[in-house]
Amino acid sequence: MSKATAIIDIGSNSARLVIYQASSKYGFHLICEKKSKVRIGEGAYEKNGYLQPIGIKRAYLALSEFINTIKLYNVEKTLCVATSALRDAPNGVEFTKWIKDKLNLDIKIIDGKLEAKYGAVAGLNLLPFENGITIDIGGGSSDLALIKNSKIVDTYSLNIGTVRLKELFFDKNRPLNEAKDFIIEELKELPSLFKSNIAVGIGGTARTLAKAIMKKREYPLDKLHAFTYSLKDEDKYFSNITFAQKILLPYLYLSKGRFDTIREGTLIFQEILHFIGAKKVITSGVGVREGVFLSDFLKNSNLQFPKEINPSIVSILDRFQIDTFHTQKAKESAKEIFFLFESKEKIKEKYLKTLIHAIEITPIGYTFNIYKSYQHAFYATMQEFNYRVTHQEIILTALLLRFGGKGLYDKETYKKYKSLLPHKKELEILSFIYSICTSLHENSYIENFDFRLDNNILTIETDSSLYLAKEKIEEIETPDGLKLNIIDIEKTPKYNF
Repeated sequence: MSKATAIIDIGSNSARLVIYQASSKYGFHLICEKKSKVRIGEGAYEKNGYLQPIGIKRAYLALSEFINTIKLYNVEKTLCVATSALRDAPNGVEFTKWIKDKLNLDIKIIDGKLEAKYGAVAGLNLLPFENGITIDIGGGSSDLALIKNSKIVDTYSLNIGTVRLKELFFDKNRPLNEAKDFIIEELKELPSLFKSNIAVGIGGTARTLAKAIMKKREYPLDKLHAFTYSLKDEDKYFSNITFAQKILLPYLYLSKGRFDTIREGTLIFQEILHFIGAKKVITSGVGVREGVFLSDFLKNSNLQFPKEINPSIVSILDRFQIDTFHTQKAKESAKEIFFLFESKEKIKEKYLKTLIHAIEITPIGYTFNIYKSYQHAFYATMQEFNYRVTHQEIILTALLLRFGGKGLYDKETYKKYKSLLPHKKELEILSFIYSICTSLHENSYIENFDFRLDNNILTIETDSSLYLAKEKIEEIETPDGLKLNIIDIEKTPKYNF
């Protein structure tokens, strides 16, 4: 078994343990996750920032159990970071020394700029965006990173957080405008270059709001990471949450576990979004802990996966130990056929990436069972294909795998996700190309084909026999009006009996 890395993230509100196992240079996957709502900063903001006994006790107990959990795994290194609650606390360093003495755990207190950088490293590597501002709202601070052309340009930490706002304003029933003014004054310190149409929401507040929006909309895909929405569509909803009495929160689609700080978090999030000029919000299921891991994992790669690498696909192929010979040839054929259709303006170039992803993932279906392999590949994709792709790309990849060019529109699965899929004609062409290429290369040992598309006839020519492949290809549904012409040479030796 490969060595694993454990990450402990001690925030003002929660402490989390995650353990990642590396499978190759660019492959990794999560094998353990634990969370405890330690609220280590509880009561601190009214006591000049000093950590109080109630929070210290909860933190100690949680960390103690985290360490016991780590012992159950083949962990090579443990990295532990603490954020605003400890860095703001005059007795924060004393706490880390006490933990080191009692639990032999080294805690690194990171400043707000490094915290923002970790969030940005995670977002840049595991979300589909190149420009934007990451916003991580914690209990004591809100940390921002400005990203342009896939580079971290600047970071900044604001002294506004959910627990801080709760204890200073909401718990004392002070007017909401006072809390708002407090946030705005802090935002005035944000450098003027922090402006972007795209915001990336990191942390508990952003995730809670995204889950609520998905529930409110009856969103078809049960996947939070990379869920995207327009601020214009949800601005009024955010205001309703901030102004709501606590007893009304259950009626706003919010999870019960966040009732204590969601109004504070929503107010902070909304004000930041307005201030930076955001129009679209991308929700991140990753944050500081993933950033800590990736900063170590990618330390020899400039903290970034290469553009041609999708870490989810690498991880899937690593774990299933897939032979990629047929896959590589199928990808080459798929590109040739795709560009024939693209040159006739029948398909948009943006869909090529998804087509290639589907071909790369195809073999995993056979590792479960050769029968109904398309279904196995579909389910594995829906669960494991998460990083560097939009929800639309995930669904399209999964459906190409699921139906294999047959019965696409008669299935409940298609109907369920129709709102996230491309136009029917483009979907038919993609499904057709996918099915042709996988059928050709899984049912022959021919490496090269000649493809032509003229007068709506796709010609496939080879100087060898496609006897088995032709049987499979005949089962594939062709897009309306398209005809298939296969030219091969059937070599049968002479016989006399």
